[in-house]
Amino acid sequence: MDRAAAREAAPEGSGRALRDRLTRFVAVGEVGVLLALILIVIFFYAMEPAFLSERNVRAILRVVSFVGIIAIGQTILLVGGEFDLSVGAVAGLSAVASAKLMTALALPVPLALLGGVLVGGGVGLVNGLAVVKLKIPAFIQTLGMLFIGQGLIQVVTNGYPVYPLPKVISEIGMADFVFGLGWSFVFFVVAAVTADFVLRRTVLGRNMYATGGNPEVARLVGIDTARYKIGAFIVVGMLAAVAGMFVMADLASGTTSIGSGWELTVIAGVVVGGVSLFGGAGTMAGGLIGILLLQVVTSGLVVIGVNANWQQIAVGLIMVIAVGLDVLRRRYFIAGSSAQPASEPSGGNPA
Repeated sequence: MDRAAAREAAPEGSGRALRDRLTRFVAVGEVGVLLALILIVIFFYAMEPAFLSERNVRAILRVVSFVGIIAIGQTILLVGGEFDLSVGAVAGLSAVASAKLMTALALPVPLALLGGVLVGGGVGLVNGLAVVKLKIPAFIQTLGMLFIGQGLIQVVTNGYPVYPLPKVISEIGMADFVFGLGWSFVFFVVAAVTADFVLRRTVLGRNMYATGGNPEVARLVGIDTARYKIGAFIVVGMLAAVAGMFVMADLASGTTSIGSGWELTVIAGVVVGGVSLFGGAGTMAGGLIGILLLQVVTSGLVVIGVNANWQQIAVGLIMVIAVGLDVLRRRYFIAGSSAQPASEPSGGNPA
C-alpha cells in the first residue's frame, strides 16, 4: 500500500514541480518579449530583406538611444508604483531652455547643458511632491504637466527653432563612435547597465521594488517610500532632459518638436517589456527590450510599405495585449505558483 501510494504521489509531485517551473518561467516578462522580438525581426526580414540593412539597423538603434534613455527612468518609476506622462514635454522644454541659455544669455555650453538637466529635475521634483505629498493621482499631475510643458516650450521659443548653437553642440551630435552611433548611444548603454545593476543588486533597488509592490509593508519595515518615489520622479525628469538635449545636438537647434509623442512611446515600450503598471515588477532589460520591439515594429511597417495610420494601430494593439498579459500573469501564473494545495493533512497548520 505504501509503495502504491508513493507511485501515485510521485507523478503528482513531479507535475506540480514542472508546473511551478513553467509558471516561474512565464512570469519573467523579458522572456516572452525577447521571443516576440526575434519572431518579428524574422518576419520583417522575410517580407523585405532590406529591413536588416546596415542603414535601417543604425536608424533603429539611433531612435532607441534617444527614447531608451527616458525608458530607463520610466522603468525605475514604474517599479516604484508610479508613472510619468510628461516626459516628452520635459525633454522638449529642457532642450529649448538649454538652447536659450546658450544663445540669449551666451552662457558657456557646460553651464547651459547643466541648466537643461536642472529644468528636467525641477519638473520631476514638482511632479513627485504633488503626487506623493498632495496625493494628486500621477495620471492627472503628469498629464497636466505635459500640457504645461508644451505651453512653456511655445512661450520660450515663440514657436521658432532656437539657433545657431555653438559649434561644439553640432560636434556632439555628429560624433561617430561605433556603427555610426554617437554620444547618445554611449550614454544610453552606460546608463542602462548602471540602472540594471542598481535595481538588481543593491539595497536601493530592492527597496524600490518593495515600494511599488506593497508600500504599506515597505513603510512598516522602515523604508521611506515617499523619498523613493520623489527621487524616481526626479531621475526620470533628468533623464528626459538629457535625451532632449541629445536630440538638440543631433539637429543642431532647439526645435519645438523635440520630445513630441515620446511619453506614450516610452510607457508602451516598457509595459510591453514586462514592467507592470501596478508597480513592484519588471526589469530594466525587459523594459528596454520592449522599447526596441516597438521601434522594430514601427520601422518594419515602414520598410514593407504599410500606411502610417496602421503603424499607430499596431503599437496600440501591442500595448493593450501586453497590459492584458501582465494582468493575467499576475492573476494566474504568479499567484498560482505560490498557492497552497486545496487539502491540508489532518492536524496540519496552514502557513
